[in-house]
Amino acid sequence: MASLVRKRSFLRLIGLVFVIAAAVVTILVVTGRGGFDYDDPFETFPADQPRGSAGSVPGAPDLDRRLLGFLSFVARDVQGFWGREFEGAGRDYQPAHVVAFRSAVRSRCGLASDGTGPFYCPLDRRVYLDMPFFRILAVEFGAPGDFAQAYVVAHELGHHVQTITGVTAQVMEATASDPAAAHDLSIRFELQADCLAGVWGHSTYERGLLERGDLDEGLRAAAAVGDDVVQVRARGRIDPETWTHGSAEQRRNWFLRGFVSGDPSGCDTFSVAEP
Repeated sequence: MASLVRKRSFLRLIGLVFVIAAAVVTILVVTGRGGFDYDDPFETFPADQPRGSAGSVPGAPDLDRRLLGFLSFVARDVQGFWGREFEGAGRDYQPAHVVAFRSAVRSRCGLASDGTGPFYCPLDRRVYLDMPFFRILAVEFGAPGDFAQAYVVAHELGHHVQTITGVTAQVMEATASDPAAAHDLSIRFELQADCLAGVWGHSTYERGLLERGDLDEGLRAAAAVGDDVVQVRARGRIDPETWTHGSAEQRRNWFLRGFVSGDPSGCDTFSVAEP
């Protein structure tokens, strides 16, 4: 099973680069009550949803707008990085659309509420960012900071890289042919996206974009969304048989592995005995 994915999919990630020099990644805001607004995304929030954080002081910075601007910057930067990687490998990169939403959003993968969290839909090749999730990540999961937020975006765009390189299709094919392997393949698939996020993170270090403590923020975020941590918070117990993304330690380790190496070929989670 692992060799199937490795032979036909993942090794194609070696030397990946993608082109977004002239491509513009659009971040849209979906309110759940109507349409998209390209000019002023926050203007279409529900009327009962104040701009900025609850209890904000008049004249204080608009935190929602700042967050959207930051996520937009990260999405462009992540896709710019992969664009250069694809270009270097003689391939074209098709950038993903990134949709920031509140309340609810409908994708080709189904309807998602504001409790869904960020996700990538391979059917429409879009990343969906649940805006309230970032506050939850910082406050409830104890993973604040810009690089923690950036890790989330880079992870979801890692799934886009998996889709356009064929990894996603191979995992789905392998799962269909051997349903018993679905649990293991899902974890390896998610850990690979963590590693790819780390590869992008390495590029930010090389370009002098990181500040002291940024890497720790990303590592805390990766660990905070580990299945074991999430299960303890939700149920008070851990059930490894139901994991889909991997443990806190696994997610942290694979993100760090990508960050240290800066090499997509080191993200072959499908060939190792234990990820």
